[in-house]
Amino acid sequence: MVVITKDYFSIRQICESGQCFRLEKLGEEGVDRYGLTALGRYLEIGQTQNEIQFDCPEEEFKQVWRSYFDLDEDYGKIMGLIDERDAYLLEAAAFGRGIRILRQDLWEIIISFIISQQNNIKRIRKCIGLLCQKYGEKKVTERGISYYDFPSPQVLALASLEDLYACNLGYRSRYIRETALSVLRGEVDLARVSTMDYQAAKEELMKLCGVGTKVAECICLFALHQTDAFPIDTHINKVLARQYPDGFPFGRYKGYAGTIQQYIFYYDLKNF
Repeated sequence: MVVITKDYFSIRQICESGQCFRLEKLGEEGVDRYGLTALGRYLEIGQTQNEIQFDCPEEEFKQVWRSYFDLDEDYGKIMGLIDERDAYLLEAAAFGRGIRILRQDLWEIIISFIISQQNNIKRIRKCIGLLCQKYGEKKVTERGISYYDFPSPQVLALASLEDLYACNLGYRSRYIRETALSVLRGEVDLARVSTMDYQAAKEELMKLCGVGTKVAECICLFALHQTDAFPIDTHINKVLARQYPDGFPFGRYKGYAGTIQQYIFYYDLKNF
């Protein structure tokens, strides 16, 4: 086990922020303990105030989870950029101060956010869970905990539309299958996308079936860690119209607009 002390970190808020769908609460209410399936691994995380426990060897923490949870970024510095006259954003950031932008697997995030279209978080989790159980490789930890890896493009390209529909994916079933085929055919090279700058990556991702502007922005933010990406959905649109009728001050938050977006999204999701 690795135990660290960290401000601006809440595993509960990260779980609820709509960026990661295979991070789930474990056990009783009032206890911040979560299980995460990511990057072909399973991790349990506990938190008491600003003390976080990672149930993994120290080497794994250093090589995998330190970067995954963006633990080297100074989120206090990001919050310090907020205009002191912007009462709304100050309140939103204070409310979601434990959110961090995760560095997630590109392929998993592509499929997850295709599934997220016209969907709510609870249902997205269920759909992804069914998809992984049906097509993902079953693994077992040293402690005997079973979990399913995220299915590869090769596997999903072979899936029938009928079987994908059985995972409650609806019209998104075709998008998923076509996207998997595009990756297999090399029409979109994910390794190359990972090296692109924000705008180039966004344009390349939009070549995939079912990936429009908003989904591409989410992929850039939550997988490629392009933190200038600013996904705009109905929640964000309403906030921008209500709080920033003259336009959002993107210039002030250059390099961190996506982090600011997460504060806004989470605050609006939980309060309105």
